[in-house]
Amino acid sequence: MNRKNIIRILLMIMLCLFLGGCSEEDAEPASTSGKSGLSVHYVDVGQGDCTLIECGGHYMLIDAGNNNKGTAVKSYLESQKVKKLDLVIGTHGDADHIGGLDVAIYNFDCGTIIMPDRKRDTKTYRDVIDTIEQKNYKLTYPKVGKTYSLGDAKVQIIAPCNYEYGNNENNYSVGVLVTYGESTFLFAGDAEEEAEEDILKNGIDIDCDVFKASHHGSRTANSEPFLDAALPEYVVISCGEGNDYGHPHSELLNELRSRGVKVFRTDEQGTVVATTDGKTITFNMSPSESWLSGEQVKSDKELSDEKDTEEEIGIIGNKTSKKYHTKNCGSLPMEENRVYFDSEKEAKKAGYEKCGKCNG
Repeated sequence: MNRKNIIRILLMIMLCLFLGGCSEEDAEPASTSGKSGLSVHYVDVGQGDCTLIECGGHYMLIDAGNNNKGTAVKSYLESQKVKKLDLVIGTHGDADHIGGLDVAIYNFDCGTIIMPDRKRDTKTYRDVIDTIEQKNYKLTYPKVGKTYSLGDAKVQIIAPCNYEYGNNENNYSVGVLVTYGESTFLFAGDAEEEAEEDILKNGIDIDCDVFKASHHGSRTANSEPFLDAALPEYVVISCGEGNDYGHPHSELLNELRSRGVKVFRTDEQGTVVATTDGKTITFNMSPSESWLSGEQVKSDKELSDEKDTEEEIGIIGNKTSKKYHTKNCGSLPMEENRVYFDSEKEAKKAGYEKCGKCNG
């Protein structure tokens, strides 16, 4: 064998060894994010809505809470390493949904921004639109049936089905189905019964695994026919503790309990995170077991506040007359003349006498 042949053979051996060392594991991955599966963050923003969805390093934001929650939402997104929002949805123009959206749009690169074709004459709405224009973004109106990609997940628009709901702004909410493998998540904003009826007529199957309760768990939404079609195993309710609306209402909670649905609540549990590999869905906490409606929570809170106030006030003394009174007495002194005691015994020890007109 001559020298040239030997060199050729050696070169071929070296080439084979080089190619053999380049396995698929060493090749550049399709996604450099290092993440797999899909995660849905139902962010606790008090009495409002905000959901962050991540799939393969791609992010989608649905609503951003009230005006005073913009900075908190920004911080949460930063904690999740968000750099760009591929999809942004402002479900409808109410402040508890889009109030913080201008902050998110301003601080993060955004792809498609979707809001209903329903202009609102409010500062909150104008702030969002002004920010979109300032960033040279384009506003996209929802079209029922249209789908968008979020990594390997599919996002399908299911509402609003029309713009004939009069002044009921809730019914213009943008609704979406998010599907990853065999796992499906349903969102309907604040859509109420009339809009739910139209969603059921649009021909899109809303069968889901997880449903974010419409309108913060209100009795005016989440109708039985809608739940029958959705058949969720899990329901997440986004609302504020002791909110003025009594959300979630007992009617929905009783219905969900009778159906054996597992419920998660931001008012009780804070931010709820669901993750799925396309087959199995897991949560960052156990389901709520209280089944307390917002009306009950509010009532209990009011009673507790009243009790705390009574205990705080206790017995009221008059520094000038050296008389003491109960809080219900009609002869209570001016605030600047008051001194507070925990008990009559303490007041007497301090040299005060009981008011003759006091009923206590």
